[in-house]
Amino acid sequence: MANDTLSITNQKEKHTNRKTFPVTGMSCAGCAASVESTIRNTEGVTEAIVNFANSSVRVEYDTQLSPIELQNSLRSAGYDLIIEEEGAQETQQQLKEEHYQQTKRDTVGAALLTVPVFIVGMFFMDWLPGRWISLVLSTPVLFWFGRRFFVNAVKQARQRQANMDTLVALSTSIAFVFSLFNTLFPEFWLQQGLIPHVYYEAATVIITFILLGRLLEERAKSQTSSAIKKLMGLQPKESLVVRNGDEQLIPIASVEIGDIVVVRPGEKIPVDGIITQGTSFVDESMLTGEPLAVEKTTGNQVFAGTINQRGSFQFKARKVGSDTLLAQIIQQVQEAQGSKAPVQKLVDKIAGVFVPVVLGIAVLTFLIWLLFGGEDAFTHALLTSISVLVIACPCALGLATPTAIMVGVGRGAENNILIKDAESLELAHKVDTVILDKTGTITEGKPSVTDLHWLVEADRKYLQSVLKTLEAKSEHPLAEAVVEHLKHHSFETIAWEQFESVTGKGVLATDEHGMTYLVGNKKLLEDHQVAIDQKAGQLAESLRQQANTVVFFANAQQLLAVIAVADTIKESSQEAVQALQSQGVEVHMLTGDNHETAQAVARQVSITDFQAEVLPADKADFVQKLQDNGKVVAMVGDGINDSQALAQANVSIAMGQGSDVAMDVAKMTITTSDLRTIPKALNLSRKTVRGIRQNLFWAFIYNLIGIPIAAGVLYPLNGFLLDPMIAGGAMALSSVSVVMNSLRLRTTKI
Repeated sequence: MANDTLSITNQKEKHTNRKTFPVTGMSCAGCAASVESTIRNTEGVTEAIVNFANSSVRVEYDTQLSPIELQNSLRSAGYDLIIEEEGAQETQQQLKEEHYQQTKRDTVGAALLTVPVFIVGMFFMDWLPGRWISLVLSTPVLFWFGRRFFVNAVKQARQRQANMDTLVALSTSIAFVFSLFNTLFPEFWLQQGLIPHVYYEAATVIITFILLGRLLEERAKSQTSSAIKKLMGLQPKESLVVRNGDEQLIPIASVEIGDIVVVRPGEKIPVDGIITQGTSFVDESMLTGEPLAVEKTTGNQVFAGTINQRGSFQFKARKVGSDTLLAQIIQQVQEAQGSKAPVQKLVDKIAGVFVPVVLGIAVLTFLIWLLFGGEDAFTHALLTSISVLVIACPCALGLATPTAIMVGVGRGAENNILIKDAESLELAHKVDTVILDKTGTITEGKPSVTDLHWLVEADRKYLQSVLKTLEAKSEHPLAEAVVEHLKHHSFETIAWEQFESVTGKGVLATDEHGMTYLVGNKKLLEDHQVAIDQKAGQLAESLRQQANTVVFFANAQQLLAVIAVADTIKESSQEAVQALQSQGVEVHMLTGDNHETAQAVARQVSITDFQAEVLPADKADFVQKLQDNGKVVAMVGDGINDSQALAQANVSIAMGQGSDVAMDVAKMTITTSDLRTIPKALNLSRKTVRGIRQNLFWAFIYNLIGIPIAAGVLYPLNGFLLDPMIAGGAMALSSVSVVMNSLRLRTTKI
C-alpha cells in the first residue's frame, strides 16, 4: 500500500495522467509498433505501451495534453483511439464486428470478379474484347474491394514506413496501370514489334488472396470471447449490506471497507471479507480449482466471485474494488496477455526491409537498361522493371505462414485440439516443460464414491435406504457423491423423527423405530461413543493414503460402513504423462489440494515434481520462475483459478470441460477430456513449424532467383528477357507451391 501511495504521489508531482484506451485498426505486430511509436512521438507523452492481445494502449501523458490530441495523432497514422470512458469496450467490439463484416463483403466481391478475369487472362489472352472485360471487372477489385491496401499504404508512407500493404498496393497498381496503357494504346508496342500483354489477372488475384487471409484472421478475432469480461461478470452488480440497522441493496461500487454484507443461499460473494455471523459452504473452485465446497464459519475469509451454497451468513468487507483477489486476477491476466508477441511479427519485419529493397532493385533495373539497353533501351527498361515488381509480389511470402497455420489449425480441430492463437501453434514445438493442474485436468473434476465397504451383512437393503435418505438431506458437498453412487439401488422411504446437521462433522437422525444413525467424520463418531476397531481404522487409513476422503456410516451401537470419496484420476492421465516424458518434456503438477492428496495423485500418474496448496497467484509465480530459468512452459488447466498461470505461460491449454474463462484465456482448448491429446498438440506444432520454415525458404529462394532473372541478368549471356506475363505466372506458381506444401500437413500423422 505504501508503494501505491508513493506511486500516486510521484505521478502527481510529475503532473501526468495514466490511462488505458481501446485501439481500433491494429491487425499485426507492425500495426502495434506503429501505434506505440506514433503515440510516443506525440508531444506531452512520457510512456506508451501497446497491449496487442486486448487491442489497447496504456498511455502516461502530461495533464496539459487532452485525449482528443492523442486520438488525432493516432488517426493520422491510420488507426483510432476510443477516448469515451462510458461503453468504450462495447464500442470497440462493435467496430471490430463492423470491420469483419466489411472484410467479408470485400473478399466475396473481389473473388466473384476475379474468377472471370483470371479465366480470360490465362486461357483467352489473345481475345481482344477480353482485355476490355478484364479492365471493367478488375477496376472495382483494386480500387473498391481492395481500397484498404492503397489507403493504408499512403498512410504508412506519410509516417515514412512500409508494410505488406505497401508492396500489395505498388505491385497491383503498377501491373494495372501497365495493363491499362497496353489496353488503351496497344499500337505503342506493336510499332516496335512487341505484343502488348495485359496483367489484370495478376493484380486481381493478389488482392483476392490477401483479402481472404485477412478475412480468416478477422474471423478468428471476432469469435474470440473476452476472458476479462467474463472474469468481471463473476462479481455481482449489487450487494446487500446492513446500514443503520436496515438491510439495503446497493451497487457493488458503493460497498465500503467495514460494511456488514449479507449473503443468502446461492448468491455470489461481492467483495473480500471476514465472516462475522452464520455458517455455510462456499464454492471456491474459481480460486482453488477444487470441486468440494469449503466450510465457512465465523472468522473465516471469503472472496469476491465465489459462490455461497445453502447457508446464510454475514461478513465484514475488508477489500473492495480493485483490491479484491478477483480484481487482482483480472489485472494479472491483462498484463500477461499484453506481453505476448504476435505471430506475424517476423513477416512484417521482413516486409519492412523487403519493400524498399524491391523498389530499389526495380528503379536500378530501369536506369541500367535505360543507359545501357541500346536501341530498345526504354522498352526493355520498362518491361524488366515491371517484371521485377510483378515477380516480387508478396503472395508467396504473405501466404507462407498463414496457409501452414490454417492447415495446422484444421488438423488440430480434427483431433480435438481447438487453436485460436497462431503464435501458440508456432511456439508449442519449443515447449520443454508442461504444468498440469490436478483437478479437472489429471482428475475428473468432481467427487465420486470410489469404495463402499460394508462391515455388516444384516439388513443391507434397509441400511442403504437409511444412508441414501440421510445424505439426501445433508448440505455437505460429499453427500451428493454418496447419493449419486446409490441412485441405482432401490430404497425404502424412511420417516425421520429427528434430524440434525453438525457443522464440521456430519449429520445424524433418529428413525421411527428409535434407532439413531450417523454419517460423517471420525470426530462425529467419537462424540457419540461409536468405536472404530483396528481393522476399520487400518482400512480408513489405507483409503486416505490413496487420496480419498473417508466418510463413516454408523448407528448408535456400531460402525456399519466405511465410504471413500475422491476426485478420480482419468484413465488417460498416466499414459499422457509418460508420452510427454518420452518426448523429453518435464511434467509438473500444481493443485490447491492438500499435500497428501497431491502426493497420492502424483504417484499414480508417475509425476515426481508437484506443488500442493497453491493459490492462483502462486501458480502464475511458479510459471514465471520456470521461465526465468530458461524454460518454455505450457500450462494445462480447466478452472478460473488457472487463468493467471495460463496467461503467463508461453503456451496455454485449457480442457474443454472447464470454465469459460480458462478457455478464453488459453490459446488452445482440448475438446475431449483425454490428456493424450496434449502430446499430439505439441507434435502438431512441430510439423506445422516445419511446414512454415519450408514455405518461407521456398518463398525467399523464389525471390532470390526470380528477381535477378526478371531484372535481365541472363540477357548478356543468352538474350533471355522475362516477359511480365511469365513473371505473373511464376508469381502464381510460387503461391500455389506454398499452399500445396502446407496442405501436405492434412495427411501427416500426428
